[in-house]
Amino acid sequence: MAKASLDKKPFDVARMFDAVGKNYDITNTVLSFGQDRMWRRKTRERLNLRPGELVLDLAAGTAVSTEELATTGAWCVACDFSQGMLAAGAHRQVPKVCGDGMQLPFPDNTFDAVTISYGLRNIQDFRQGLKELARVTKPGGRLTVAEFSTPVVPVFATVYKEYLMRALPVIARAVSSNPEAYEYLADSIRAWPDQEDLAQAINECGWQDCGWQNLTFGIVALHSAIKPA
Repeated sequence: MAKASLDKKPFDVARMFDAVGKNYDITNTVLSFGQDRMWRRKTRERLNLRPGELVLDLAAGTAVSTEELATTGAWCVACDFSQGMLAAGAHRQVPKVCGDGMQLPFPDNTFDAVTISYGLRNIQDFRQGLKELARVTKPGGRLTVAEFSTPVVPVFATVYKEYLMRALPVIARAVSSNPEAYEYLADSIRAWPDQEDLAQAINECGWQDCGWQNLTFGIVALHSAIKPA
């Protein structure tokens, strides 16, 4: 199967992720050298959830991130465009909804907090995705975007880019049910805005006061913002 191109046609992206669901969680753990668990914990901590809050986890995939968020006692719903990914996480006891990030199937002002982990890059128009997340968030509600970003240590940045270009596809061929998807992953990471540019985009799309926290030398950045009251 051909990988999705960076123009991110929704059908192609959904089909690509349908095909990786089977081994998705273990593949991510291997490719991140086990850092994915820490990244999920840090995302939960940064979102600062409270028991009883309503939370949307967009691009939730197999709902492993939603399960982490739910440990806070918040009511968390997993939403993803790929039915195959949601099916791969059927054993996780959280609500699941199949939905398009550019046209979310939720009313205005529904959620106390919203988050998206490593999925904003895969929305055809990520700015529209940010606006939709703002639409379904209550005034004063919170956003955290966990996304691959730009390493902040120059030497490490060079090593990381070499890993994306050379090692990641090789490892993916060994452990993934669809290695071509991880070539797309590497390409999309290299094409993604850096921390400052993404913060600016978030502030332009219905949010305010966006800041970020770098994880693992900036391989991942957690961008957080507030919906104006």
